[in-house]
Order: sequence, then structure tokens, then C-alpha cells
Amino acid sequence: MSRHLTIVGAGLAGGLLATLLAQRGWSVDVFERRGDPRVRGYAGGRSINLALAERGLHALRAAGADTAVLDKAVMMRGRMVHGADGTQQLLRYGRDDSEVIWSVSRGELNITLLDAAERAGARLHFDQRLDTVDFNARRAVFIDDTDGKRTEHDFTALLGADGAGSALRTAMSAHTDLGERIEGLGHGYKELEIPPGPEASFRIEPNALHIWPRGAYMCIALPNDERTFTVTLFLPSEGDPSFATVRNGADARALFERDFADAVPLIPNLEQDFERNPIGALSTLYLDRWHLDDRAVLLGDAAHAMVPFHGQGMNCAFEDCVALANHLDRTPDRAAAFAAFERERLPNARAIQAMALENYLEMRARVDDADFLLQRALERELAERHPDRFVPRYTMVTFRRLPYAVAFERGRLQRELLVDATRGRETLDGIDRAWVDAEVARRLSPLPAEA
Repeated sequence: MSRHLTIVGAGLAGGLLATLLAQRGWSVDVFERRGDPRVRGYAGGRSINLALAERGLHALRAAGADTAVLDKAVMMRGRMVHGADGTQQLLRYGRDDSEVIWSVSRGELNITLLDAAERAGARLHFDQRLDTVDFNARRAVFIDDTDGKRTEHDFTALLGADGAGSALRTAMSAHTDLGERIEGLGHGYKELEIPPGPEASFRIEPNALHIWPRGAYMCIALPNDERTFTVTLFLPSEGDPSFATVRNGADARALFERDFADAVPLIPNLEQDFERNPIGALSTLYLDRWHLDDRAVLLGDAAHAMVPFHGQGMNCAFEDCVALANHLDRTPDRAAAFAAFERERLPNARAIQAMALENYLEMRARVDDADFLLQRALERELAERHPDRFVPRYTMVTFRRLPYAVAFERGRLQRELLVDATRGRETLDGIDRAWVDAEVARRLSPLPAEA
């Protein structure tokens, strides 16, 4: 039993964690409340498209699953910003095509990881909803909601990868105070779809994340490998416009014709999509504790659910999986391993949660702002001149594996420098480069090399 672990949840984090642990010789059982998507088809409900970046790719490489995932992914070079006047501008994420992110299907990725987990030797149990946990007896009860059958499972330790609505977190909270806080954003989202064009073509530029920024709200579209785009409308919950005033398909069409006119011809089923799909909630989950001595630990959305505006929820969860597997390998003391995992990952989760909230403002209100674009131009220039010191925060988060907390703090220092250097200017002409270079050296220490 000392090398046996039980994972609750066979979603993305659960599938990857099961693969990594089984590959390292652990005996792994995975319990999932839903049916096997490989048999019944994926039934994940609402899903903002997933953006796979270097942190997630590194974890998939460790599991040997990166090639299968990238075969069905669509490259995104940057943000294609759609102005209110119909103009478009591509803002690259990185220097060139070596720094891109990938749009991936949650369902296809989940199936790839389940196959990998089984090949590695993990045992998967579907239609098994966690009902109760006796932590003292180390016994969990799972219920099959298709027939009501009750299964008792003796565990050594429970690993909670069961998402933002985690049943394991609920059970742990009944046993000990985890310091749980949930902060709603006051905004929600609806999913729509751009279907393929003639001869199964993409109807708009496929290698970009499309964004229609409109100040207090926005619309985005991410490409899928079947030549569709998943469109997500983000609106406040109250005010005008909001989900309180845009209530039906006719309201949605009026909003789009007014504020997203160039998107209207791309979404032929706008009214039907709006009325059929529910409003998704956006909130951030904070916990002060992620583990219960050596008996249970949480990771991914179960520990730190975040808003989706930095595209890092999955990448952060995958990084959790690698970190937890590493800590379990380093020490036979599970309580020490869980505690070390929490110490490493909790401050980094807090940092990316904060950056995800900040990025919502940037996406909906700043990407077409003159000051922002000027600062971004200087940022690119400084990144070329000082590659060991000045690395754009987006690059640190998305294309590097520096701790999120490091990226957050250095990003704050760099933003202050950019604001100071461009204050009162409309162009970069006349900026004292010698002063800026000296400030980079004074304010920013050289970055450590990544392993």
C-alpha cells in the first residue's frame, strides 16, 4: 500500500498525473464521476477553448503525450485585434513562430491522456462519484449514479484532481479548515460558434486568437482543428450591456450588430447558440491549505481555480502534476511531500491567479489603447537589447517555465519602467536610450537560467 495512490477525477490533470505516477512505478487507481468519454463521447459541458503553452507542453513531454496532442492542435501566433471600425491588427505573442501557443480541444486532450494513463498501468474507474470520505479509517465511498451501486475503497492517500467543484475538497473542508474563499468576477460568458467556410476552410485567420475588445466587455474566438472557431462572449452580470439586459437571441443579435459587426456574418446560428448555451460563471478559488497531513492533497482547479484570461489554468495544473510527482519521488514521507508541494506551488498559483485577473482588463480594454501599444513597442526593443534581464511578462509566463511568482514580480518592475519611460510621449522618438538601459541594469537583476 505504501506505493499506492488514489486519484479523484479523470479530467485533464487527473489523466496526466495518473500517467506520470504510473510511469514512475506507483500503483494508481483513478475514480471519475462521469462515464468513459472514449465510449460515450466527451460530455464535458461548457468549455472555453484551451491554450497550450510551454509549461503544459513540458508536462506532456514528460508523459510522452506531446506529439499526439500537437497533431490535433492549431497554432496561434498572437492576438488578432478587431477594432470597432472593422480594422484588424495582429499583435504577436512572441518574437517569431518559435514562441506561439496552441489551441486544443479539451475532449480530445482528455481522451489522449486517459489512453496514456492506461498504457502506463493506471486503473481507471468511471461512473464513480465520490460520496463520502472517512479520513480516519482511510476509506472512501463512491456511488455509480447510473445504477446506485455503492463501492467502498480503502486508500493510502487521495489526490484531488476533480476540478473547481471538487468533492474531495468538500470532504476535506468538513474535516479541517482549508481557508476557502471564492471571489466572483461579476462577469459571465456564453459560447457561440463560427462554422467552417466553403470546402471546409477557416472563415477567418486560423493561426490567431481573435479578440474584439470593447472596454467593459469583449468577444474572443479560438480556432479548432475541424476548421471551426469557438466564440466566447464575455459580459458583466449587471449593467448595460450585460447578461441582465442581453437575455435572448434577438438581444444578442442587436448587441453584435452594434458592437461586433464584422463577426455577425461569421456566426449564422447566433440566436440559437445564445439561447441554447448557458451562462458560464467566472470566479477565483483561494485556499490557505491544499493538503491534509499524508492522507489527501489537492491540485489544479480543485486547489486554485482561476479565470481563463491568461490561458494558464490547464498549464498551471499540468505543472502541479509534475511538481507533485517529483515531490513524491523525493521522499517516502507523503506528509512531507504534500507539504513541500504546497509550499512550492501555492504562491505561484496566487501569482497566476492575479495575472489572469489583470489580463482580462488588458484584453477587453487595453490591447487597442495607444499608451499600451507604445509601451509594448518599447518592451520588444528592450527585450532584444537586454535578453538576460528584460523579458516580457507574457513571455515569462507563456514561453518560459520561471516560477509564476517571479514572472509576476518582475513584470511589475518592468511595467513601472515602461510607464516611466513613455510618460507623456506619443512615439519612441526622443527617448533617452542610455537612461533606459541604465534603469534596466539598476532595476532588474539577470534572470536565472532555466533547467
